[in-house]
Amino acid sequence: MESVIKVKDLYKIYDETSVEVRAINGVDIEINEGEFTAVVGPSGSGKTTLLNMIGGLDKPTSGNIMIGGQNLALMSSSKLIDFRMHNIGFIFQAYNLIPVLTAIENVEFVMHLQGISYRERRARAKELLEAVGLGDRLNSRPAKLSGGQQQRVAVARALASRPRFILADEPTANLDSKSTENLLDIMYQLNIKEKATFIFSSHDQRVVNKARRVINVEDGKIMSDITK
Repeated sequence: MESVIKVKDLYKIYDETSVEVRAINGVDIEINEGEFTAVVGPSGSGKTTLLNMIGGLDKPTSGNIMIGGQNLALMSSSKLIDFRMHNIGFIFQAYNLIPVLTAIENVEFVMHLQGISYRERRARAKELLEAVGLGDRLNSRPAKLSGGQQQRVAVARALASRPRFILADEPTANLDSKSTENLLDIMYQLNIKEKATFIFSSHDQRVVNKARRVINVEDGKIMSDITK
């Protein structure tokens, strides 16, 4: 199985005050293609910082993040933007949908930026919204959708451009139990069908139970790494 991500000797150090804080403190990880992995730990453990650096949203203080032979740690801001657009799908705790766009337009958005034709992106967006159970809400704007439905739109959007992997930061934090179980089942099935690599940061036990690999982070270090 091919490694999609190779993180080596990664550090993120904040020293804006008199006290140095090592948010990430010498982390080594390899993520294989098609994995369904949860990065877990208490608040302040460094799990979100780690995901942000893997996703190119934040720069490490030192270390390497290799994806497809490219080192994100050495990329300029403009190259990172382009890399993210073509390789990474994001699912955020706050959904981050565009309020004035319909569900199908939100899913199409990244494909539009990539220059994919209207016909192709519309068909792909419709297919994904049907896959997440929202085939009857294609033209609904976010304000007309429940939190669980908005997060399902976000999942469809993350997968739309067939990225190499999906990063999900606390995707179930704002959802009730039923919506959480539904969302996790959908992502699990899409992981199999789309062969997309999923990496979650979460302290939700339901996410941990569903994951096939669990990486436990505390004080910026990996305390355990278990494949079920």
